[in-house]
Amino acid sequence: MKQVYNFNAGPCILPRVAVEKTAQALLDLNGSGMSLIEISHRSKDFEAINSECIALWKELLSIPDGYHVLFLGGGASLQFCMLPYNLLGAKAAYVESGSWAKKAIKEAKLFGEVAVIASSSDKNYSYYPAIADIPRDADYLHITTNNTIYGTELHGSIDSPVPLVADMSSDIMSRPIDVSKYGVIYGGAQKNVGPAGVAFVIVKEALLGKVKRAIPTMLDYRTHIAEKSLFNTPPVFAVYAMCETLKWIKAQGGLQAIAALNRKKADTLYGYLDNESKMFVGTADKASRSLMNICFVMTEQYKDKEEEFLNVAKAAGMVGIKGHRSVGGFRASTYNALPLSGVQALVECMREFEKKF
Repeated sequence: MKQVYNFNAGPCILPRVAVEKTAQALLDLNGSGMSLIEISHRSKDFEAINSECIALWKELLSIPDGYHVLFLGGGASLQFCMLPYNLLGAKAAYVESGSWAKKAIKEAKLFGEVAVIASSSDKNYSYYPAIADIPRDADYLHITTNNTIYGTELHGSIDSPVPLVADMSSDIMSRPIDVSKYGVIYGGAQKNVGPAGVAFVIVKEALLGKVKRAIPTMLDYRTHIAEKSLFNTPPVFAVYAMCETLKWIKAQGGLQAIAALNRKKADTLYGYLDNESKMFVGTADKASRSLMNICFVMTEQYKDKEEEFLNVAKAAGMVGIKGHRSVGGFRASTYNALPLSGVQALVECMREFEKKF
């Protein structure tokens, strides 16, 4: 079989062992003679899977008491609405760092005043904006920690005088974080923690129940806390695959080990772009560069070679390196399950292509 390196931005590469175990469970779950996607979500088999998955989230991220881990439908996009429904009483502060942050702002404006306190739209989101002057009368501050389209990431932590909320769809579980600094962390699973079909929400219970509006049952976080994400039929397949993915992360040595590997992968590609290449150049501000999504283009002299390089890279087994349609160029997503050898193979492919010219 031809060697393939999966650089897709999401759905993306998953650990092979997680894929294989999920495939096996699709045929026969735990010797039950039934497929994973046939079992009852009220069965003891799935209750055990659900409980184990929640426990792994809490263990890997050292989630403190007072927080709940929820598995919900609708992806991160539904959270753009569900979050302000539950938390926005009068005013919220948002950081506009990319397209997804912009979409979150649009939804929040349906529920109250939104103060955009920082933005990098002036330079097409090529840097992460500095965050200052957080309004103390805001119900929360919303940030998007990693921007898949533009290849930027927030490095370091924020000390916020109001509850901090983060969309961590594309960098959750890529490094250790201090969950106690956040009121809510949410995201789609289809980057580092599983396949598409389930969203994760880590929510501090003390923040809930303060808005005066009536909240529809399915959009109320308290509904899902009370039922341990089993109020309605959950995405059984996606939760199972997520559980197997988290087991793999733990087996690698946890988030400290994962973070070290992710840094090495990013340094390998950024190092080539900065120190060796005369044809390819990174697009994100160096201080804001993402460790998950590395965006680059060809210099003006070689712009006409982009399509040719994509064809060469595809023939060499590089999948998913075409940049997002809104920015063009190239994007290599180096999520947890991508081995260092994949990045090394991409750099070698770029190096050999460059030698031709």
